[in-house]
Amino acid sequence: MIPETAPKEDVYVASAKFSKNALVPSFEKYKEMYMKSIENPDEFWGDIAKDFFWKSKHSGDFLSYNFDVTKGEIFVKFMEGATTNICYNLLDRNVHEKNLGNKVAFYWEGNEPGDELTVTYRELLQKVCQFANVLKSQGVKKGDRVSIYMPMAVELVVAMLACVRIGAVHSIVFAGFSAESLCERIMDSECSLLITADGFYRGDKLINLKLLADDALQKCKDKGFTVRKCIMLKHLSKEIEEGSQSPPAKRSCPDLQQEGQTGRVKKRRPVPQLPWNPEVDLCWHTLVKGASDECEPEWCDSEDPLFILYTSGSTGKPKGVLHTVSGYMLYAATTFKLVFDYQPDDVYWCTADIGWITGHSYITYGPLANGATSVLFEGLPTYPDVGRMWEIVDKYHVTKFYTAPTAIRLLMKYGTEPVQKHKRDSLKVLGTVGEPINPEAWQWYYNVVGEKRCPIVDTFWQTETGGHVLTPLPAATPMKPGSATFPFFGVVPAVLNESGEELEGPSEGYLVFKQPWPGIMRTVYGNQQRFETTYFKKFPGYYVTGDGCRRDKDGYYWITGRIDDMLNVSGHLLSTAEVESALVEHEFVAEAAVVGRPHPVKGESLYCFVTLTEGVSFCRTLEVELRNLVREKIGAIATPDYIQNAPGLPKTRSGKIMRRVLRKIANGERELGDISTLADSSVVEQLFQNRSCTA
Repeated sequence: MIPETAPKEDVYVASAKFSKNALVPSFEKYKEMYMKSIENPDEFWGDIAKDFFWKSKHSGDFLSYNFDVTKGEIFVKFMEGATTNICYNLLDRNVHEKNLGNKVAFYWEGNEPGDELTVTYRELLQKVCQFANVLKSQGVKKGDRVSIYMPMAVELVVAMLACVRIGAVHSIVFAGFSAESLCERIMDSECSLLITADGFYRGDKLINLKLLADDALQKCKDKGFTVRKCIMLKHLSKEIEEGSQSPPAKRSCPDLQQEGQTGRVKKRRPVPQLPWNPEVDLCWHTLVKGASDECEPEWCDSEDPLFILYTSGSTGKPKGVLHTVSGYMLYAATTFKLVFDYQPDDVYWCTADIGWITGHSYITYGPLANGATSVLFEGLPTYPDVGRMWEIVDKYHVTKFYTAPTAIRLLMKYGTEPVQKHKRDSLKVLGTVGEPINPEAWQWYYNVVGEKRCPIVDTFWQTETGGHVLTPLPAATPMKPGSATFPFFGVVPAVLNESGEELEGPSEGYLVFKQPWPGIMRTVYGNQQRFETTYFKKFPGYYVTGDGCRRDKDGYYWITGRIDDMLNVSGHLLSTAEVESALVEHEFVAEAAVVGRPHPVKGESLYCFVTLTEGVSFCRTLEVELRNLVREKIGAIATPDYIQNAPGLPKTRSGKIMRRVLRKIANGERELGDISTLADSSVVEQLFQNRSCTA
C-alpha cells in the first residue's frame, strides 16, 4: 500500500532546514508511524490521548466497529466509557495546565481593513463560560440541539464552545444559506434555540442575517415546528442609512442604539434596523452582562454527540452528519498538529468559513486543542483589493496558510504583482482544501506565493471523515502537484472496481476505506438507515467516499471527482437533485436536469436544462426568476451559471435521463458515444441548437 521508499523523480521535497525540526521529519518516519497506526491503533491513539484531560478512563475495547451491513448495524466506537469535555481540553487545559492564558487564541480580522480584535485564551475561556451560563439560563441542557447562523465573528466560536461546555449539540448553518435551507436544518435536527446576528458585510454587500433568520423561524412555524428563543448578536452597530432596502422595524433590539463593541470596528458601516419580537428574541449583549464567567463543564461520554453538520445528499435532502466527542477531538487535534507541522510560535490562518467542516476542524477544534494562535477572517480575498490576503499574512506574520483552490485560481487571474508587493517571508507551509487542485494552480501557489520554499499539503477529506484522510506531511512526503499523496495515520484506503474487487498497483476506481479512524462520522442524525445505505451498502465491509480516485505507479492517490450526482462548486458540494427540486417548484417548469460544467475559477459550475410547461416561452425574465428561486431555496452558492431551454431531455426507454449526454452538450462536445438506448435521439440536436443561445 505504502511504497518501501519515496520516489526521487518528478517530485518536490521540503528543504533540509525545514525537515530538521519537523514533527514527522522523513518518509521513513511517516511509514513507521503509519504501520503502527493501522496494526496497533489502540496503542497509537492511546499515546496521543495521554496529552488530553479525561474525567474517567475508557473501559473495555479501545476500538470496536462493524463496516459490513450484511453482519448487522454499522457502528464505530472509540474509547467507549471514557468521559471528558472538549471545551475543557481546548480552553481550561491550555489556560490552567499549559500556562497559555495570555497567548493569543485569535486575531480577528473583519471585512474592512482596520476592523480587528485580539482574543487571548483566558479571555476566550471567560467569554465561553459567560455564554454557557446564558444558554443554561434559557433552559438548554445536555443533548439539546442548538442552531447557530452567524458570520465569522469571535462570538461564533464562543457560541459553539459554549454549547460543547454544557453538553449541548451545535448545528452550525453557513451564513450564506437561504432562510429555506436554515428552516430545513432547524427542523431536521429539532433545534430548540437559534443563535444569530444582526448582519454582516461581504465586501460591499450587506447580508441582513436577522431578517433571514426571522424568515426561517416563520417557515418553521408554518410547518408546525416552533423554536423557543432566538439570541441575536449585535455584530454591526449603527442605524441603516436613509434610502436602504431594509424593511421597517416592528420594534428595535434594545441594545442596537448603543455604541459598537470596543476595539473592533474602526470604519462604521450602516446596519439594518431589525424586526424584534420580544416573545422570542433576546439580545446577546444584554444576556451576557449579568452572566458569571465561571461554568463547570458537563462531562460527556466518548460517544456522546458533539455536533451535527449538514452536507448535501444525492437525493436532494441534506444529511445531518453526526460527530461524537472523543474520537473527533483526537483526530482534529492530531491532523492539525502533524499535517501543518504545528510549532508553538506559529501563526496559523485557515481562510474557510466555520459554517463548513473545514472551519469546525481547522479553525476551532484542531488549532485550539494545540494551543495555537489563529487568524479569524470575515472578509473576502479580493476586498478591498486583490492583495488583501497577503496584506494579512504580513500583518500577523502568518506561518501556516490554508485555503481553497478556488481562491488560488481567482487570485491567479490578477497576476503576480499583487502577491509580490507583499513580503510573505513568514510563510512556512501552504495548504489546500475543498477540491483537488489542478497542477497549474499548484505550481503558481508553490512558485509565486511560497517562493519555492514552502511545502504544500494538498488535503483530501470530507464532512463525514472529520479530518484529513489523504494528505502529504510537509517534511515527510515528496509532493506531486495535484495529488493528495498518501493516507493519514489510521486510514486504510483501497481502490475498487464496479464489482467491488480491490485493485492492486496502478489503477482507477472507487475510493473506499477499510477500517475506521477516530474522527469518522457515527451516523446521519435521526436516520441510521440512510447512513448505512449511503456509505456502506454499495460495497459491504468498506466506507464508500462517493469519490473516484487513481493510484499511480508510485502509490500516490489522485482524486478524480464525485461518482454520484454531486457537484463540487468552489469547494462546496451541491446536490444536483436539490437544485433540480428547486427549479421545478416554479409553475412554468415541468422538468429539470442539472449537470456540472468545468469552470476556470470555481472548478465546476451549474448548467441547468429546464423543460417548460405547454405554451410557455423561454425568456430572460423567466431565467432571472429561476436563478433567484434557486438562491432563495438553497443559497447564493447554488446560483446556476447557465440555464438552457430544453423542449425535451435525453432519456432511455425506461425514462432515465442520460446525464452523460447532458454533460457533453453543456461542454459543447459532439462526440457523445453510444446513444442507441435513447428513446428519442432527435432531442439531442435540438439541445445543441438551444445551447448556442445559452453558453
